[in-house]
Amino acid sequence: MQKLRAARVSIVGAGALGGPCAMYLAAAGVGQLELWDDDHVERSNLQRQIQFGENSLGKSKVEVIAARLTADHPSTHVLARRKRWSKDDALSGDILVDATDNFPARYALNRVAHQSERPLVHGAAAGWSGQASVFASGYVAGAPCYQCWVPETPPDAEACDEVGVVGPVTGMISTLMALEVIKLITGAGEPLIGQLALVDGLSTRQRSVVLRRDAACPICGTDRRI
Repeated sequence: MQKLRAARVSIVGAGALGGPCAMYLAAAGVGQLELWDDDHVERSNLQRQIQFGENSLGKSKVEVIAARLTADHPSTHVLARRKRWSKDDALSGDILVDATDNFPARYALNRVAHQSERPLVHGAAAGWSGQASVFASGYVAGAPCYQCWVPETPPDAEACDEVGVVGPVTGMISTLMALEVIKLITGAGEPLIGQLALVDGLSTRQRSVVLRRDAACPICGTDRRI
């Protein structure tokens, strides 16, 4: 419990992944949560962003979550950053959480995590499937970074708001993300470092893929040419 109380976690994105993840972490007793998001709650969010309700419509996402977490878990200090995070913004957490929905933000977070030697807990979901991992290239020797897995933006990349996502799938992924953060804080179990957990909502099956560092990766590779 002392490790959880002393922990500081920065979550970028307060939607379907970041919001529930923050709720689990506050309930677990994490001492400080920093939440970044510039968006407001819309009715279309409610089917998957269960931290919000009808009375949240039109309000700032981070401010709604911050108020709820402070009321329910007063021992957790919540920093609400009502803006879109950029690479020039300092992150206070010892652990970073990527709950974004676009590749530029993912790449920027990955670079910051690598350069600052902090682990990056990643999650993504679209349609009936999702994925989660821990990228720790600057934190664990030989571990891959996000860009080892996705070297460049896929040509058919679309945000989940454009392709749609089944609400319970985001719940499954956000739970995995919170679990990975808690494992990193406490030192329990085996974090998903060098592994990608893939969740198929249609079959309710999960499998893991081994990820390896790419020697030519522009962020962490031994043969990189930045």
